[in-house]
Amino acid sequence: MNTTTVGVDLAKYTFSVCEVDSHGRVQLRRDFRRDAFAAWLAQLPPGTVVAMEACSGAHHWGRRCVDLGLQPRLIAAQFVTPFRKSQRSKNDRNDAEAIATAARQGNMRFVAIKSVDQQARLSWHRVREGYKDENLKVMNRIRGLLAEFGIVVAKSEIALRRAFADILERQDLPREFVELLQDLREHWQQIQARRQQCNQRIETHAQADERCCRIRAQSGIGPITSDAVVASVGDGSDFKHGRQMAAWVGLVPRQDSTGGHQRLGPISRSGDAYLRTLLIQGARSSVLQASRVPVDKATPEQIWINQLATRLPFGKLLVAVANKHARQIWAMLARGEAYDPNAWIRHPMTQRNASRKNPAAMAA
Repeated sequence: MNTTTVGVDLAKYTFSVCEVDSHGRVQLRRDFRRDAFAAWLAQLPPGTVVAMEACSGAHHWGRRCVDLGLQPRLIAAQFVTPFRKSQRSKNDRNDAEAIATAARQGNMRFVAIKSVDQQARLSWHRVREGYKDENLKVMNRIRGLLAEFGIVVAKSEIALRRAFADILERQDLPREFVELLQDLREHWQQIQARRQQCNQRIETHAQADERCCRIRAQSGIGPITSDAVVASVGDGSDFKHGRQMAAWVGLVPRQDSTGGHQRLGPISRSGDAYLRTLLIQGARSSVLQASRVPVDKATPEQIWINQLATRLPFGKLLVAVANKHARQIWAMLARGEAYDPNAWIRHPMTQRNASRKNPAAMAA
């Protein structure tokens, strides 16, 4: 087995490489241009560990390494920083050596390499988020320009859309300014149309994926969230249990414990911020739905949410529900199961508590 570990500091055109042996001693330092780096990878012995930071382009090079018989290792940037010898002297060669050192740690956590299909599906989500940002900027730009002429419009798409019909017909506005507003309106409509196209494509992906259909049976999970989860984590095999997935999304308290004293702070907010946002928004929908359902028609989860709402602030309630949803999603993905609202009844802890309360009924 090849014991050589190669640390690569990725970039667009120039790649810095540091090769270390089984004892961690540096054997080679080189800088490559993009084409030369691809050719150099091809001549590495099979089984060589090639470590990279999980940045833009890392999944592409990881797939190239797999095709060449190498063992790619993607490491989150925050896990590499402590292994840099000098925190004040940051350069490509120091980074490459720190990556190689970090990859040799026995307890290091690595990022799973995404497939081409996963990255293609996630690209629609990223473009959709870009259109959302552009849509807000254009709306603010229009309202700011109108305010210069004493016209104030409420902060909503509906209010701005209704106001345009009257504004463009006003005679007290300069004709040149009205033409500018018409151009901005067309640009705004194009952005909205393209955002809607992204929504339709994402929903198509979700409807065609059996895993997404199973996840969507859960309260608070729609096509966008289900497609983003499946495209990001696949079948959930990278996590041992649902708690790990919830921690990866950043829905667990940050710890500052010492001397046996447990101190829990706000949520860590680590990992994928996009997934965390979607899950919390889905939790908001579940909380609202649970508050409107009559008690006799409420599901076990809705009863739990309403009970939790009586003793937790609204923000913590949303995080708790989103955390539960993340764990349920992992269970459905990792075990290939459909959503079962009564699955908690078969949990060993529930069975044990029931047997303690009524031993005769459990024996029967």
